[in-house]
Amino acid sequence: MEISKIKELDEKINSFIVFDDDGVAKSAKTGKLAGLTIAIKSNICVNGLKATCASKTLENYVAPYDASVVEKIKREGAHIVGMTNMDEFACGSSGESSYFGATDNPSAPGHIPGGSSSGSAAAVAAGFADVAIGTDTGGSIRNPASHCGVVGFKPTYGVVSRYGLIDLAMSLDQIGSFGKDVRTAVKLLDVIAGHDPKDATSLKLDPSFYNFSKNLSCDMDGIRVGYAKEFDELIVDCGIKKLIHESMDKLSGAGAQIVDVNLPRLKIALPTYYLNVYVEFFSATRKYDGLRFGHKIEDACGEEVLRRIMLGSYISEKEHSGKYYKKALMARSVIRRELEGALKNVDVLVGPTVPKLPHKLGQRITDPRVMYAYDVFTVTANLAGTPAGVVPAGKVDGIPTGLQVMGNVLDDQKVLNVMAGFEGCR
Repeated sequence: MEISKIKELDEKINSFIVFDDDGVAKSAKTGKLAGLTIAIKSNICVNGLKATCASKTLENYVAPYDASVVEKIKREGAHIVGMTNMDEFACGSSGESSYFGATDNPSAPGHIPGGSSSGSAAAVAAGFADVAIGTDTGGSIRNPASHCGVVGFKPTYGVVSRYGLIDLAMSLDQIGSFGKDVRTAVKLLDVIAGHDPKDATSLKLDPSFYNFSKNLSCDMDGIRVGYAKEFDELIVDCGIKKLIHESMDKLSGAGAQIVDVNLPRLKIALPTYYLNVYVEFFSATRKYDGLRFGHKIEDACGEEVLRRIMLGSYISEKEHSGKYYKKALMARSVIRRELEGALKNVDVLVGPTVPKLPHKLGQRITDPRVMYAYDVFTVTANLAGTPAGVVPAGKVDGIPTGLQVMGNVLDDQKVLNVMAGFEGCR
């Protein structure tokens, strides 16, 4: 689709902040991604294009270099359409907190697309891009993938380089891929994954690990799939619960063995996650002082960003860190061990992505905890650094809902295989 046509159609959806009208992001003419169009989330640097993080703070910031994932994308021939809309500084789960306006959901017009990678998911769902890059700190790829009815995947922490990513929380952020189907999303993953000496968190693994497309299998025979009863306790919408259980039946019918597992501390994952995020985000934003570039963040940001800065500042103070942050770090270790224990006798965990259907655009939510609740099933994978992906499961009241698949650290291929297997048996 021509950019002029995308611009016209995107006036209703608002999935892009910046289009590459002048061909600044030039790519090779051949490669693994040749012929594919791609959208890049606006917190990832593309040389010559604005990387705004959807904030007034960086409204005029033009990236002076390419992120490592962008370098790889350009080498493999993908055509970069532009920079996508998002929740401001990735602080949000709805796609409504952008300084450039909210993003609509192409698959459920009038409803939120989810966030924070709202524009990337919406661009793929609307057909504006074949694939897209997003970031996932606590579900920011998987949440909008579920709401928009597309595939989204967050790799094991360190499998994809974070160099050139503007941080929300450095120990939790991971770049990942969106696609209309599993194979297309994996095709992008093949390109962006791999060791990067410029990123201290990047893992150096055997090259065979990264052959995701080559090793993709839809065979479910003998695959042990875990399901936790705690999922059912936290699902708010009965339609989602029904659809998820139907999805488990489909996996069983395709040859998978369903195994009951326990995640008794799932309820504390959300507060543990946000306490970690507040502190890391506060630290990450100290460079936005209005002296070197952009505006001072406290003077320019929106309500949710300011809330996280203020809470992060408070929790970081010496007299409070032991009461909150240090305990959150301890809880994070407990949650990671619990997830590892649940995965000990199964190949993957499968369950819901979100506990409720997306609310309507513009619906006033005064309690931030109501918004945070969208992340209750997704944050565990980030706290533990494990791979997790979402594949469309069907619709509830006409709105897409995704099935989440989680695996152990470095079991990315297992997760992708189960996603592909479910996609084939839907």
